Amino acid sequence: MNVLLKPTRHELTITRDIRAPRERVFAAWIDPAQASLWWAPQDCTPLTCEMDVRVGGIWRRTMRVPDGTVITKHGVYREVTKPGVLSFTYTTEYADGTVDPITLVTVTLTEIASGTRVTLHHVNFETQSSCDGHRGGWTSALERFAKFIDP
Repeated sequence: MNVLLKPTRHELTITRDIRAPRERVFAAWIDPAQASLWWAPQDCTPLTCEMDVRVGGIWRRTMRVPDGTVITKHGVYREVTKPGVLSFTYTTEYADGTVDPITLVTVTLTEIASGTRVTLHHVNFETQSSCDGHRGGWTSALERFAKFIDP
């Protein structure tokens, strides 16, 4: 499914240095067994994670949020360039049936002296509030990711 995204002015970029080789970091982003252990904010519980990591393949995960409800996140891979770039659409389905608009995430992994620089760029938010909420979620998830990679 080829979804066209209209440009918006609300976007975020988060950079995090990880003390691990780029290949190891990339593997943790594309292996459902690994992603199911870290891919959620720290105050949420990851429940399921499915990934068909290829251009056009889908990803889908569920997590329990602090109020106890379960939400689903899902999308389609747009770019998979091993071991440096992952790009995918991203949307959330809530327990009450509402669905967020589709956004786009690009994760770029760059080798640095101490390991890998993860740069996450998330675009196409309709509101600044949504952008800010995702900034908090991604920052927390990347903190969990750093602990997963380098306990």
